[in-house]
Amino acid sequence: MKRSSVSPRSEWQRIVEEQGLTFHTLEDGSPYWDESACYEFSSAEVDMLEAAANEMQQMCLAAAQHVIDNGRYDELEIAGEAVPMIEWAWEQEPPAIYGRFDFSYDGVTPPKLLEYNADTPTALLEAAVIQWTWMEQVRPGTDQFNSIHDRLIAKWKDVAPYLSKPVYFASVNAPEDLLTVTYLRDTAEQAGIPTGQLLMEEIGWDSGRRIFVDLENRRIDSIFKLYPWETMVEEEFGASALETYQDVKWIEPIWKMLLSNKGILPILWELYPDHPNLLPAYFADLSVPPAPGTVRKPMHSREGANITLVRADGTAYATEGDYTDRLCVDQALAPPAVFDGQHPVLGLWMIDQECGGMGIRESSEPVTGNFSRFVPHFFL
Repeated sequence: MKRSSVSPRSEWQRIVEEQGLTFHTLEDGSPYWDESACYEFSSAEVDMLEAAANEMQQMCLAAAQHVIDNGRYDELEIAGEAVPMIEWAWEQEPPAIYGRFDFSYDGVTPPKLLEYNADTPTALLEAAVIQWTWMEQVRPGTDQFNSIHDRLIAKWKDVAPYLSKPVYFASVNAPEDLLTVTYLRDTAEQAGIPTGQLLMEEIGWDSGRRIFVDLENRRIDSIFKLYPWETMVEEEFGASALETYQDVKWIEPIWKMLLSNKGILPILWELYPDHPNLLPAYFADLSVPPAPGTVRKPMHSREGANITLVRADGTAYATEGDYTDRLCVDQALAPPAVFDGQHPVLGLWMIDQECGGMGIRESSEPVTGNFSRFVPHFFL
């Protein structure tokens, strides 16, 4: 694994916009999609990363079963009213499409799991489409760890018989979320599935019929929502979503709550101590500060918010955010992975329970945030 500087393509903004990536430059003018650099891997490294993600998927499913069998929902800060539907969905296995593991990898030691974005991962179009075209144009004759697009279409075709049509796609009105939902909707349509699109706030509730409806008062039976389950169940219509859960095909399913919070990390470490792809992790004692050499993460934080990182020498780095007054986990710091002063995080995409590709976000800071750059990769 190595990082190299490379000249951006002429009119790269126009090229990525034509492929749907309108969110390519931040408000300060710096690039979010950054093709002034790229990462190169060997084929052996790609094989190793793929195998690590596939094994981690099976370990996470076993950890979810362990939580269910032992009723450890409170430790994961999961609302009790959600538990019956979590257990129902786990047994019924309704359609689930995708997720993204975030790994730290220094090119030397085994990759280490940082977290699992199992419910609402973004940066999908960049990984599936934008960097593939970059590789074809800038690094012809090489390859890329990337079959995401084809796997998504194949998965939609697989689950199509179980879905009522149209399938709605919903998110909040934010550029990155809209981008991800629009791309996923496109892959579903390429699989032959009729679709519609809404903002989360546009989903209506017909109290007389006890159903969710679209803007034209049509019943919603199948919906992909890029919106956290732990937030949904706490909101005004969360009780209605739980009450009618068995009548609506929600994607991702509610059992993803077991994996999409940081509480699964100490469960994994408990079940698989000293696994080469895991970092020591424990449920945090909030009465004491995190120890040197650890990072404290709120159970449900997203986009690098409210993270406290304490280096081995005791110096600290912290991020702000809205995830205060939450249960937390303490995770050991991964071996330093720094390339040209940048901290890359490898996002390994899981489609239909198998790893289908990789996207890399990097930052000059040690915590990946919402505006960390996406950098393409290739392998030889």
